[in-house]
Amino acid sequence: MTRLDRFIDTFFKPEVMQQYWPDIVSGLFVTCQIAILVIVSGISLGLALAILRSYGFKVINLPIVIFVDLLRALPPLVLILILYFGLPNLGINLSGFLVLWMVLTLVLAAFAEEIFWAGILSVPEGQWQAARSTGLGRFQTLIYVVIPQAVRMTVAPLTNRTIAITKNTALGMVIGVPELLNQATTAQSFAANATPLMMATIAYLILFIPVVYAGRRLEKAYAWRRH
Repeated sequence: MTRLDRFIDTFFKPEVMQQYWPDIVSGLFVTCQIAILVIVSGISLGLALAILRSYGFKVINLPIVIFVDLLRALPPLVLILILYFGLPNLGINLSGFLVLWMVLTLVLAAFAEEIFWAGILSVPEGQWQAARSTGLGRFQTLIYVVIPQAVRMTVAPLTNRTIAITKNTALGMVIGVPELLNQATTAQSFAANATPLMMATIAYLILFIPVVYAGRRLEKAYAWRRH
C-alpha cells in the first residue's frame, strides 16, 4: 500500500463514508438550526441592548455593561458546563440544545452590543441634532437616522464575530447535543477511522464558506460610497 493509499484509507474510506453519511448530514442539520437561531436572537438582543444603552440611564447602563463584560470575559465552554450541570441542582433541567443556544446567544449579544454601541457613538453629534430639529423624537432618530449609519460601520466586525461564535456550536458535543462534531467523533470511534472527521470538516466548509461570502457581500453593500 502506497502512502497515498494509506491517506485515502484513513481519511476518505468509501465504505465508512457510505455507512456514516446520514449521521453527518443529521449533525449538519442540527448545527444549522443552532447557528441560525443564535445569529437571529444574538444580534437582535445585542442591538436592543445598544439602543437601551444609548438613552444614558445609569440604572440600565450599569447592568448592561456588567453583562457585556462578563459574557465577553468568560469562555463559552465554562458557561455551557455551569448551566448544563449546575442548574439541575436548583431544580432547573434544560436540554443540551437549549443550553447551547442560550449561551451562544448571550455571548453573541454581548459582542454585538459593543459593536453596535461603537457604531452609534461614531455617528456625528450633528446627525442627532439635525434629525431632532426636524421634529423626530429620540427613538425615531435612532431608528431612522443613527442606526442605519451605525450598521454600515459595524457590518465587518459583526460578521467576523458572528462567524467566530457560531462555529462554537461544536462545543455542544460536551453536553451531548447531536451536532456535527458530536456525530463525527461518535462515528469515528465506532469505525476506528478518521473518515467521519474529514466528512465533518467538509461539511463545516460547506456551511461556513457561504456565510463568509455573504459577509463580504454585506460589507460591500453597506460600504460608504467614495467618489
